[in-house]
Amino acid sequence: MTVVFGQGPLRIEDINALAARDVAAELDGAEPYRALIEKGAGFLDRLWREEGEIYGVTTGYGDSVTVDIPKSLIEALPLNLTRFHGCGLGRHFSLEEGRAIVASRLASLSKGHSGVTWALLARLQWLLSEDVIPVIPAEGSVGASGDLTPLSYLAAVLVGERDVYYQGRIRPTEDVLAEKGVAPLTLKPKEGLAIMNGTAVMTALACQAFTQAKYLSAMATRITALMSKALGGNSYHFDQTLFAVKPHPGQSEVARRLRADLHYHGEACHSRLQDRYSLRCAPHVIGALEDALPWLRGLIETELNSSNDNPIIDAVGEQVLHGGHFYGGHIAMAMDTLKVQVANLADLLDRQLASLVDSRYNNGLPTNLTGAQGPERAISHGFKAVQIGVSAWTAEALKHCMPASVFSRSTECHNQDKVSMGTIAARDCLRIIELTEQVTAAALLAASQGCWLRQRDHGLELGDELAEFCASVQRLCPPVIADRPLEGELRQLMAELRARTWSLYDNP
Repeated sequence: MTVVFGQGPLRIEDINALAARDVAAELDGAEPYRALIEKGAGFLDRLWREEGEIYGVTTGYGDSVTVDIPKSLIEALPLNLTRFHGCGLGRHFSLEEGRAIVASRLASLSKGHSGVTWALLARLQWLLSEDVIPVIPAEGSVGASGDLTPLSYLAAVLVGERDVYYQGRIRPTEDVLAEKGVAPLTLKPKEGLAIMNGTAVMTALACQAFTQAKYLSAMATRITALMSKALGGNSYHFDQTLFAVKPHPGQSEVARRLRADLHYHGEACHSRLQDRYSLRCAPHVIGALEDALPWLRGLIETELNSSNDNPIIDAVGEQVLHGGHFYGGHIAMAMDTLKVQVANLADLLDRQLASLVDSRYNNGLPTNLTGAQGPERAISHGFKAVQIGVSAWTAEALKHCMPASVFSRSTECHNQDKVSMGTIAARDCLRIIELTEQVTAAALLAASQGCWLRQRDHGLELGDELAEFCASVQRLCPPVIADRPLEGELRQLMAELRARTWSLYDNP
């Protein structure tokens, strides 16, 4: 299977499949497409040689736009750009994130409005095909003028500098290129700027965040069904007629999934008349995320399929259009929105778990879900510490919900005086997703334990799908009878969540 750059719009799933090495990257090899790419590069090359004024080609960068570059130095300028931006710090993006970043930048440049050569596009495609991936520090971008500092590490790899992930190791780029018999590129006058002056990092991270958030939404729904069973909850809170009178589509879909999981067909209530909000209002909490996802997809995929550098080169009309398409405001909005909705999943599951472990509220289950019986029960504490951990992880997730986009800073001699903070928003979102995965793993383990206890002590019957799902969890993490450390099992469940092991509803 392949993803072809240059043929048509890409989807979030294409970028993530490339990041996971599930598909191969190709360039559209049709002659008209290649001719369009070369036409833009040729026009740009002819223009600057004929004394045309082009930002970042015949001028300095940013506030240095007033500096005229001597003609003899124009071809050296891109290398300087890649080098002075080599000041990123923080963690390094993972190999998978790095692949997504390369793919996202190739998606934009392959639109044919950046004035780059076919050779540059081919080298980006080669990096993905050979899995030679830049090692990129995560911190240092304000999201306009694009992801300059992190993308400088991609540009540096093209010219044979800095480090790459290759065959399971971090190695100097020049060594890997020499080993593979590939010469570094010499960047054309606009190519350094074309690579760096765009939104590829934040967009790549947004693609990763979107898919995992979508899966966590489905998992939170499945866990809610288990929690309802374990707590002796009321399935009629998810009644179809009830949700028909407030018909938000995502909310209604979550209620439908819960009805199916719980095999609800309009039965009367036989326990507490109204469950606590964390059960009764679960479709409203999870549904808000579900309703946001189609809108967020549109924002992310529009950015992914855009020409988001500056200046834009109109090869057909032979124009250089100076603007601000490097501004990451839409991704910032998407990530600030997504992170709040995902954090609400953590908060929901935290509240459900708090009820499940508390014998005052769990409708007859043992305190802290201990499986011990007889005298051992007095010294057994089951999920007591897990609930404390969940509270900590949830609090940290909620703390990160402050919107990054409102923290614009004036930078670069007040030339970049309003910036998007889109990359920080995307990194915040990924951190919240990680914390929510931790909460979800704990809630999944606890809900499975609660159902097991309800079966053992009260004869609970689960439908086939929920029973098999619980069994699959318990094959990984057996019920807790005697107290034992649960870190390893929680980490295993997190790995399964990240791998999206379980097929849930419409999430294969």
